[in-house]
This record gives sequence, structure tokens and C-alpha cells, in this order.
Amino acid sequence: MKLKYIFLVLVCLTVKNLTAQDIHFSQIEFTPLALNPALAGANTNMQGIVSYRSQWNSVAKPFQTSAANFDVLLNREAQKRKGNFGLGILFFNDQAGAPKITTNMVNLNLSYHLIVKKYSTFGLGIYTGFGQRAIGTIDGRWATQFDGTSYNAAFASGEPINSPTYSYLDAGAGLLYTYSNTSGYMTQNRNRKINVGFAVYHLNRPNNSFVSDNGLERLNMRFSTFVNGEIGIENSNVCFLPGIYFQNQGNSNEILLGTYYKYIFSSGAVYTGNKKPLSISIGLFARVKDAVVGKILLEWDRYSMGMSYDINTSGLSSVSAYRGGFEIFLRYSLLQKR
Repeated sequence: MKLKYIFLVLVCLTVKNLTAQDIHFSQIEFTPLALNPALAGANTNMQGIVSYRSQWNSVAKPFQTSAANFDVLLNREAQKRKGNFGLGILFFNDQAGAPKITTNMVNLNLSYHLIVKKYSTFGLGIYTGFGQRAIGTIDGRWATQFDGTSYNAAFASGEPINSPTYSYLDAGAGLLYTYSNTSGYMTQNRNRKINVGFAVYHLNRPNNSFVSDNGLERLNMRFSTFVNGEIGIENSNVCFLPGIYFQNQGNSNEILLGTYYKYIFSSGAVYTGNKKPLSISIGLFARVKDAVVGKILLEWDRYSMGMSYDINTSGLSSVSAYRGGFEIFLRYSLLQKR
């Protein structure tokens, strides 16, 4: 029990010294605009995705994150085009622990994908957004309420909160290289796809303090780098979907890497549309020094559903009993037509 209280204190640090970190999903490739703004319109003609994540339920009040992602490829039917524009919108809501530190964010994304070769594009994306954060102090457990043995509600929090809410404007940009070769018959399974991206979020370093608005405490920029793809095993029903994702924000780093094993039950009928594509993917990923992540992905026609679970392997596993977080998403998409 003592370890549990120590964990709660670490999670609910005093607001004055709190360094905010962005949301993260174990299925980050399915929240593309939180990964790179240039992904708007990069891999599908249109897609809408809703996601939900809950973590640390075994230790304290859960940290819950919901997100909605929509992006569309514009002017795709233009003749003799040199490139395409993409448009996207991302909304998320995040609630952290007992103090209910709530973050709401909406980002508008614009991208341009320059066609450099038959199967290759270079993309540039930018976003601008509006964010709001709020804190509820009634149910919070603070460092000053730890009496050396356990949490003591009789102790005052001592937190000099100036305002329980504040809002800010945000901006960022990203670069993306995409290679997509799906030539040949679908039954040949010659798919070769790759995305390589780099992005910077919070370029303007918005204010990040409940205590004051003097600009001395600012949100750290987040640097996002990733490589993922799809490799079809020719003349088989098998594909591999590997990926590696690196995030850095202030003193925090996150590396997530692994692969899906995809089995294709049906490639679908191209001309009649009577036979719908159907596949299942099983994934095993690792968040370095933090968790092992098991994933499952079902795809039927234009619909997808994915679930994942984090098995905590960090030093907190003795408190969390290895239970990290559950995640689910639903997607509707129109495949890309280059």
C-alpha cells in the first residue's frame, strides 16, 4: 500500500512543478494527425477515426483519453496534377487522474503532397489549434498531503492555483515521405508501402501554467519521428506491418516499435465489388522501458476496428500488477487512388 501512495504522489505532483506531456496512444498510427500533420490525406482519400484509451485503472482513478480524427485528400481527380492537398481535423479530450486535469484540443491541418515519382510523394503539413486546460482541486492528492507513510486528507494542499482553467493557441508542422506501390493483381500480394515522417508540435511554446500567465512556464515542443509500412509476401495471404515511433518532449522520450502480422482472408472483387476485402492482424509492440503492447486489428471493406492492451513492465509494475492501459478505435476509410 505504501508503494501505491508513493505512486499517487508522483502522478499528482504539485501544479507549480508539473511538466505537461501530450497525449499518447499505443495505436498511434490510427491517430495520424497526432503523429504528423502531413498525414492529412496521405494514405487514404478520406477517413474518420474515433479512439479511446484508459490507463492506470489498477492504481488510481484512470487516465482517460478520447480522440476523433478526420482527414480527406482534395483535388485527387485533377488532370496532370503535380500534387494534392489534404485537409484534416483532430479533436481530443484527456482527463488525468483524481485531480481531473482536463485537456481539450482541436487542431485544423492542411497538407500538400508533391508527386515526385509514380509511387512517391513528399508532403508538408501545418496545423493551428486551440487548446484549453482545467483542473479540479477537490479530489486531488498532493505531495504536501503525504505524511511520510500514507496520504492524509486532513493536510491542506497548499497549491497556489491562480485560475482553474486557461486556454491557448497552438501551431506546428511536419514533413512526410510516402511510397505506395500496389501494382499487380490483388491476389499477388505485392504491396509495398512506407511512410517516413518528422514533425514538431507546439512550435509557439504556448503558456502552460495554472499558477500564472506571465509566460515563464511554457509547453515544451514535441518532436515526432516515425517509419512504418506494409510489406506483402508475394503470392501468399500474409503481410507484415512494421513500425517504429519516437517521441520527445522536454525530458521525456518514448520509443514504440514492433510489427503486425496480417492474414488476408479475402482481397475483394475489384470490378464487381460483390466480394469485400477481409483481414485480421495480430501485433506485438514494445514501448521501451515501459510496456509490452498486444494489438489486434480487424478490417472489412471500408471498416476497421482495433484494440490493444499495455502490459506494464517498468518499475511501477509492482504497484500496477503489470496492468497498463486498454485502447480501442473504429475507422471508416476510402482507399487511396493514386
